[in-house]
Amino acid sequence: MAEEIERYRKPTRVLHWVHTSAFILLFLTGLVLFVPPLAILAQDSWTRLIHRIAAVTFVVAPAIYIPMNWRATLRGVKDAFSWGLDDIGWMRAAPRYYFLGDEKAMPPQEHMNTGQKMWWFMVIVFGVIFLITGAIMWFARTTGPAALLQWMVFIHDVAFITTGAMLFVHIYLSVAHPMMRPLRTGAWSSMARGKVSVEYAKSHHGKWYERVTKDGESGG
Repeated sequence: MAEEIERYRKPTRVLHWVHTSAFILLFLTGLVLFVPPLAILAQDSWTRLIHRIAAVTFVVAPAIYIPMNWRATLRGVKDAFSWGLDDIGWMRAAPRYYFLGDEKAMPPQEHMNTGQKMWWFMVIVFGVIFLITGAIMWFARTTGPAALLQWMVFIHDVAFITTGAMLFVHIYLSVAHPMMRPLRTGAWSSMARGKVSVEYAKSHHGKWYERVTKDGESGG
């Protein structure tokens, strides 16, 4: 097997898959409200029950993870909200990189490239929006002002559509895109096994690879 390097520790990977599973259930059970032919699935309110169970999981999972992994959490939040010249370079190179397969066009990236930071930023910001709007719709549905509930539904739906679309982009670029290398060595491997090949790390996260091999840091 090719030489490998750790990108994500086990607690981070567990959180990723629990959170992802909860989000997919939330997406599917929420989708029935947008697609009329699927309305039959909402009979007897069982999709609402699944939606609420998934919502609790979506909130509880990071609530358990964060106190136990403060350093990784703070590093991840910092990455999501730190933008600079490297991100401009990524945006300029992204069309040639992803559509034409020109790896030389992409400047060396850190632990998260700009696209991953965009997704992580959305997960944090829209996660808070989901939490607030969902809690109000759940616990104040019979007591809250009608106008407030209507606004919460609208904001919740906008967040649903935006993150749902980006989820498909995230999955495609992490799993199916040719630039991501075989599943055993590329982006999928980083969350499935915690490791990627050194060749992948050098070509996709060159700045991070140089830093961790020099300083001996571990993955996220």
